[in-house]
Amino acid sequence: MSDEVLQLDPRRSALVIQDMQNDVIIEGGAFADSGAPAHAIAQNAVGNVADLAATCRSAGVPVIHVWYIVEAGAPGLKQNAPLFQGVKEADALVRGTWGAAPAEGLEAQDGDHVVEKMRMNGFYETRLDILLRGLGADQLIITGAWTNMSIEHTARHGADAGYEVVVASDGTSTTGDEWQNAALSYAMTNVAKVATCAEIKTALGS
Repeated sequence: MSDEVLQLDPRRSALVIQDMQNDVIIEGGAFADSGAPAHAIAQNAVGNVADLAATCRSAGVPVIHVWYIVEAGAPGLKQNAPLFQGVKEADALVRGTWGAAPAEGLEAQDGDHVVEKMRMNGFYETRLDILLRGLGADQLIITGAWTNMSIEHTARHGADAGYEVVVASDGTSTTGDEWQNAALSYAMTNVAKVATCAEIKTALGS
């Protein structure tokens, strides 16, 4: 993060945990060959996000899980880009399967919210925006995978929609350090603040 001290108001904040699903970041998942499981481990992404989520719940900050979910055979999943073609070809993220389930330790808890999507962006054609507005949250803390794709896309949309966005540097992961650095050090410039989970917890008063 820059020298500027991060400031967050728990009454205005919400935590988004995006795509932290077995197929995306866990060994044995559909996309394990991408290097994503190893990078998630190197980042300690699951542990860091679980710890941050616990802090948020204690502080009264809503926790929102955004999951990529398709039905068996991926009907209706527009095949207009390699990403979406890959989901269908790998038979990934199918409702009710182990691959679509959240990584162990990041299951939705009582009081959490779940939003389902079929594109990269957590906002696109989902109820995320109206949910955040209903919760009175305009400070958005984003965690999850993959940093240079879904996380970056959701952060950009959030900024356009009027949210103050914070991306957790060690609460996100992708396929390797090169893409992680590209997303956090370059793509997020002038779009979001980047902070560690510890810095976010401090900003929330914990």
